[in-house]
Amino acid sequence: MEIKRCGSQPSDKGPADWFTGAVRIDRLIQAAAPARVAAASVTFEPGARTAWHMHPLGQTLIVISGCGRAQRWGGPIEEIRPGDVVWFAPGEKHWHGATPTTAMTHIAIQEQLDGKVVDWMEKVSDEEYGR
Repeated sequence: MEIKRCGSQPSDKGPADWFTGAVRIDRLIQAAAPARVAAASVTFEPGARTAWHMHPLGQTLIVISGCGRAQRWGGPIEEIRPGDVVWFAPGEKHWHGATPTTAMTHIAIQEQLDGKVVDWMEKVSDEEYGR
């Protein structure tokens, strides 16, 4: 058994290559092999969002506060709220983040495939974001 105490791991700033706007990442799980799961609490300030990306084994988001947006490639922008659980299938290109006026926090859960959890792509433009 291992317990990681609250405050024992520093918060990280979301890298500008992967996000637009102010994003804070608090890592929760980075399991060692043979386990594959990784999870983080991610907080997006108003207007902040991920770049387009995909996960080799899919991703689950659990919205815990605020109001956000999510979109899969070719689909409509969907509003997401606390209690919503969002599943992106393996290899499904997508983005997610806050609304223009409200912050949003979600727990992001994904699995590693050969040590990789995500493939980052181009940034979501303001037009795509729906400003």
